[in-house]
Amino acid sequence: MSLTPPLRPEYEVALQPLINLPLERELPLVRRLWQQSWLRKTLILIVLALLWELAARIQGNDLLLPSFLQTARAFIDGMLSGELPEKVALSMAVLVKGYLIGIVLAFALTTLAVSTQLGRDLLSALTSMFNPLPAIALLPLALLWFGLGENSLIFVLVHSVLWALALNTYAGFLSVSDTQRMVGRNYGLRGLRFVTLILIPAALPSILSGLKIGWAFAWRTLIAAELVFGASSGKGGLGWYIFQNRNELYTDKVFAGLAAVILIGLLVESLVFDNLERLTVKRWGMQR
Repeated sequence: MSLTPPLRPEYEVALQPLINLPLERELPLVRRLWQQSWLRKTLILIVLALLWELAARIQGNDLLLPSFLQTARAFIDGMLSGELPEKVALSMAVLVKGYLIGIVLAFALTTLAVSTQLGRDLLSALTSMFNPLPAIALLPLALLWFGLGENSLIFVLVHSVLWALALNTYAGFLSVSDTQRMVGRNYGLRGLRFVTLILIPAALPSILSGLKIGWAFAWRTLIAAELVFGASSGKGGLGWYIFQNRNELYTDKVFAGLAAVILIGLLVESLVFDNLERLTVKRWGMQR
């Protein structure tokens, strides 16, 4: 008996060319629509609004829980009367000032930290002391130092932005690879130029994350601070609008103010940070 396998004849099949066949297949309309993130988020908001309306009708007390339709009506009335836009503009003006000052101080601290040992020790000590401290807890001290007005709000805003952004930025700087650092050294980059041209682009995902966290901290700190003392010279921001209507038992306007807070947060997240990530880190392949 032979142990060698039998030889089989070659077999060849002539295939038809695929010239006339489509190279891509169009997805169904439902699937194409479902791939749009804005549509999915809109559906989530609609479901939440329906649940809100249902809960309000079951509860049956407008003073405790106004319905979604009542809140929407109060929101539209506030926008048409100009009261809500005025309050939002006042709050955003203060927020931008405190946010920008916090960004400048955070980058100054992290630049010093990556440049010198003393800077690293300083950043470590300050973040350990002040990062766990709630910004709103500094409100009495801010009132004592700066009085009842915009400067006190800016003080607590800077505190809420500074430490979160500094920690994320410094962590991003530490994650930059040695290869990128050596490239910068070979080009003769030192100090601020090294940070600006090498560290910041390489650590941009962490920096953007810190900016988003700092924005969220600053926005909620501002609203909380305005709820306490946000009126100055007869003018108050969005937090003061909520507090004032709560005192007057206009619960629908209170919910309208809260809805404005949420909408501003969503708009800033989608129009500013999402586009910034899309044009930078996602476009450069640094983030999915």
